[in-house]
Amino acid sequence: MIDFKLPSLGADMDEGTLLEWRIKPGDTVRRGQVIAVVDTAKAAVEVECWQDGEVFELLIDPGAKVPVGTPIASLLQAGESAATVRRQVPRVPPVEQAVPTPSTPAEAVAPASRPRVSPAARKRAGELGLDPAALTGSGPHGVVTLEDVEAASQAPPPTERGPSDRSPTDRQAAMRQAIAAAMSRSKREIPHYYLSQTIALGQAMTWLQVRNASTTPENRLLPGVLLLKAVALALREYPQLNGFWREGAFQPAADIHLGVAIALRQGGLIAPALHAVADKSLDQLMGELADLVLRARSGSLRSSELSDASLTVTQLGDQGVDTVFGVIYPPQVALVGFGCIAERPWVENGQLCVMPCVVASLAADHRVSDGHYGARFLGEVRRLLQSPDNL
Repeated sequence: MIDFKLPSLGADMDEGTLLEWRIKPGDTVRRGQVIAVVDTAKAAVEVECWQDGEVFELLIDPGAKVPVGTPIASLLQAGESAATVRRQVPRVPPVEQAVPTPSTPAEAVAPASRPRVSPAARKRAGELGLDPAALTGSGPHGVVTLEDVEAASQAPPPTERGPSDRSPTDRQAAMRQAIAAAMSRSKREIPHYYLSQTIALGQAMTWLQVRNASTTPENRLLPGVLLLKAVALALREYPQLNGFWREGAFQPAADIHLGVAIALRQGGLIAPALHAVADKSLDQLMGELADLVLRARSGSLRSSELSDASLTVTQLGDQGVDTVFGVIYPPQVALVGFGCIAERPWVENGQLCVMPCVVASLAADHRVSDGHYGARFLGEVRRLLQSPDNL
């Protein structure tokens, strides 16, 4: 039996509030299945299970706020059953042995990590679909009795708390605090270096214009999708920028999952991940990006989208910003920024002309890479954007 713990959904998350269980004891769960909804400072997040198993117990109730890493459910592994696990659980010492004596101070008695439940109460709770660990016991020393289970089955269900229970002002304040904590940690712990390069997009914008003219409006591509794909393909050649700094060392990411910085309507921002960006077509990425933005702003993201990003990309072109120098989102080791795409004076083949350009910037961790490596990475992004039909 293993404990499923509340996962960290980013460096700016210390705790979460359980809003809803999507499972019950006895259910079979699969890796990637949504098992709960948790409210964080930024959004209500669908939490996915990280392995196959059978639900043994739900350890916290909806409405409970717990720190990251707290066990919230227990799962049976292959070959285990509820009956065999119960037989393996050490017997609780008799009540009289747990009562403090003059030679054993009360504070020296370790409390049980889970409430004690009588066998009859546990059996009846299973029949009624109740979690005995969530009940308050009325028996000696808090033992959950059969009467406690019957009373709980007659009680009206507790009102679930949702993100709307917080006022917009409270949620925005909590989000700003979470962002500030993560960025303060980043600037304190990560030795940043910064680079920027102006990239000509004449060929890319011409290709995009021709391509979009031949398709329906709902299937048109935005320039930002080309930028994301170019970054992902460049990371294949420069993997030292795609990963995490953990336990004093660089850990390369298993795939290229790009976090996309999305401004929220109520203020603040969030950076959920687009998965396996280098392997997907531009059309597929456009559809997934539109869906991700919609769900981020409606507060219906999945836990993998908030924990898997291996590098974050931020684009502020719609705000008219020329250049953005971002702060790395720990434990990632790099961040790529793009300003607005605008026409600028440009020299092409010795001739002065007007060219659509964008300023690409890189913030990177000096513990993992250096300026020479980062400059070559930006050069690869530039090269890829000169051949948009190959993206």
